[in-house]
Amino acid sequence: ARDESGASASVARLEQFYPFPEAAVREELARFVGKPVVWLQEEPANMGAWTFVRPLFDDLLEAANGDCAHRIQYAGRRAAASPATGSARVHAAEQAQILNAALGIEG
Repeated sequence: ARDESGASASVARLEQFYPFPEAAVREELARFVGKPVVWLQEEPANMGAWTFVRPLFDDLLEAANGDCAHRIQYAGRRAAASPATGSARVHAAEQAQILNAALGIEG
């Protein structure tokens, strides 16, 4: 999606959540001081890793940027009782919206 859109966003994948690889994440975030950081996940906000990683990333971003104005942003589905919408059309629209939000593409 990034290549197709021409977006200039950088993408990193976090494969280990616990124990949280703080040093490696800090090193990666240091490359993007002052830039927005977005957590992308396909699961709804109340599922997946978002609620676990958010405070960890916020602490690292605050330390890297020297202020608490920089917070990690979320691109994903809203909280829901089910991990899927049950509709292929709705799923495709949500997927496009999530990718656009993560890549900073309007529309």
